[in-house]
Amino acid sequence: MAKTVLIADVTAFMRLTLSSIMERGGYRVIGEAEDGEKAVEMYRQLTPTLVTLDILLPKLDGISAIKQIKGFDPVANIVVISAMGKKKLVLEALSAGARDFVLKPFQPERVFEALQKIDDGR
Repeated sequence: MAKTVLIADVTAFMRLTLSSIMERGGYRVIGEAEDGEKAVEMYRQLTPTLVTLDILLPKLDGISAIKQIKGFDPVANIVVISAMGKKKLVLEALSAGARDFVLKPFQPERVFEALQKIDDGR
């Protein structure tokens, strides 16, 4: 089965950076969203293997997007990639259903580690 990803981040540069990392990790980028509403809508349409979300997204924040995606697809694989690394937000994202939380700025290896967790089913 092809590994596909939807990337949601407000900045085009970060979406491009993550796209490159995901492709090196064996994922095919099938969508990009610059806000939370679009991310949820695209997830419903595309049903990717993985979605990456920032916490600070316009229109619908990352935590709310996680909850909506998980409401639609309880087994969705979501990795939060955000500069907002306050413990409360990390715990909130994980309890909402995110599989991992990667803090910006990040090293590609840390993103690969998160992808490996998804691939391994952990």
